[in-house]
Amino acid sequence: MDGTMNAREDRKVAITREMEALQGEVEDLRKLVNTLLTIIMEEADGVQSGAAPVHAGTPRTGVSM
Repeated sequence: MDGTMNAREDRKVAITREMEALQGEVEDLRKLVNTLLTIIMEEADGVQSGAAPVHAGTPRTGVSM
């Protein structure tokens, strides 16, 4: 019975370590998604960074496509 108890405890420890590793990965991915969403919302048309082409005769600010 002692062998069974050790195997169960070992399994619990392994599961706990794996859960902690996965929680760290989830937190990293959450930060990445938030960063990407912020970039998308702030520069959706590229005008703020100057990456979007501006057509002649159109105002440079306040225009969204």
